[in-house]
Amino acid sequence: MKRALAAVLLMFVAPAAHARDALGVWGDWAAFRDPGVPRCYAIALARPAPGRVREFEPYFTVATWPTRDVRGQIHIRLPRRAPPDARVTLSLGGQAFPLVAGGASAWAVDRRADAAIVAAMRSASDLTVSLRDTGGRVTREVWRLAGLPSALDAAALACAAR
Repeated sequence: MKRALAAVLLMFVAPAAHARDALGVWGDWAAFRDPGVPRCYAIALARPAPGRVREFEPYFTVATWPTRDVRGQIHIRLPRRAPPDARVTLSLGGQAFPLVAGGASAWAVDRRADAAIVAAMRSASDLTVSLRDTGGRVTREVWRLAGLPSALDAAALACAAR
């Protein structure tokens, strides 16, 4: 099961999979180190959505870019392209965080929001990302957070040891 998850994750985010080092899989989350960039990240696919048509397979990453002095940066691959006027919101643990969307991706509004989101993720059981366009169309994706703390720690340690 864990090997299958890592293989599926690699298909979506690692076209040159040989350039990345797999650090491990914990629950729904895997961690990787990409020494060529360098960066380290934890990643998970959204829960399956039977019957729903997705333009893209949604995934969630939390990355560390040591040479850029960036730690805990979130990135979400949305299931479809977000129109320019779309509202994207991340919800977990009773909190809601607005996100900035561009194309089929979304990010936290700034480093403080990244830190707040990652801190909240460590103690929540799941999170939801909602994409709402001005026509009222809403798409929701859910990620389970089981294993996230271990994947985050492995990614952080891998980039700290570079």
